[in-house]
Amino acid sequence: MTDSPAIDVRSVSHRYGDRAALSDVTFAVAAGEIFGLLGPNGGGKTTLFRLVSTLLPIQKGSVAILGVDVASHPATVRTRIGVTFQAASLDRKLTVRENLVHQGHLYGLYGRELRSRIDRWLTRFGLTERAGDRVETLSGGMKRRVEVAKGLLHDPRLLLLDEPSTGLDPAARIDLWTSLRRLRDEQGVTVLVTTHLMEEAERCDRLAILDRGQIVALGSPIELRGSVGGDCVTIDSPEPDELSRRLIDRFGLQPRRLGNQLRLEQSRGHELLRDIVDSFPDLIESVSLGKPTLDDVFIQRTGHRFWDEVSEALKAGKSK
Repeated sequence: MTDSPAIDVRSVSHRYGDRAALSDVTFAVAAGEIFGLLGPNGGGKTTLFRLVSTLLPIQKGSVAILGVDVASHPATVRTRIGVTFQAASLDRKLTVRENLVHQGHLYGLYGRELRSRIDRWLTRFGLTERAGDRVETLSGGMKRRVEVAKGLLHDPRLLLLDEPSTGLDPAARIDLWTSLRRLRDEQGVTVLVTTHLMEEAERCDRLAILDRGQIVALGSPIELRGSVGGDCVTIDSPEPDELSRRLIDRFGLQPRRLGNQLRLEQSRGHELLRDIVDSFPDLIESVSLGKPTLDDVFIQRTGHRFWDEVSEALKAGKSK
């Protein structure tokens, strides 16, 4: 990795009318790392992705890509990045090779140079035998590999992927991430991924967790999970308010209420759980104990569940 960041976002804010989509967002992505933007739908990650990929103008703050200011030189930035959007961009009636040929023409690539690059990426993504097949005959995983190959045809140093695992089965997701790691390790390509999947975020070198337009956590998955501290205790109760009051009075704890559940982070959680069950058996329906996850990080930093936010965003979208 070099000292100069591949992506440098400073004090970025963005509004859609009266609604703030991003509020004073600052982070940097080092060259040669896989960086994730994790957040629920409506958290701000898509707006941030569009700003970084030059699709939206910078309203406030600054974004630099590979040392180039996005607001001042968007055309230069576009020549240095590869972008794979969540929505499919392949022509289903064309073959894999034909799709790549037309993509190459957009970047001024022709002849032997273009053929060489197409063959290289077909080989790299295991698509050589399917090069003459129409895209509509490919599996979802293969289509996604073709999408990524399109984004890499002009040899960018930065690859931006918006929700890359959407619609893929588990095996195809693993295959995609194997390819991304090879790009990082063998080609030195920096990768930025947006996702709402905890499993996908765990595969990143570092990530920023976004909620309601702000970064609520930043670091490697191991660092973020370690920041929770101790074990995570979850208690389902028919009377969560009463149980919360008793936990405060009896043990000096400050549980966090999430619906009918109470959440606690505590070292040696198994011992605490035993004492709570012994003390208040009539106020407990079920309990669980586990090591911290990224979902627990989100709850600790925001005070609400990650998937509650996703559900609310989906409901809002349907009501429009």
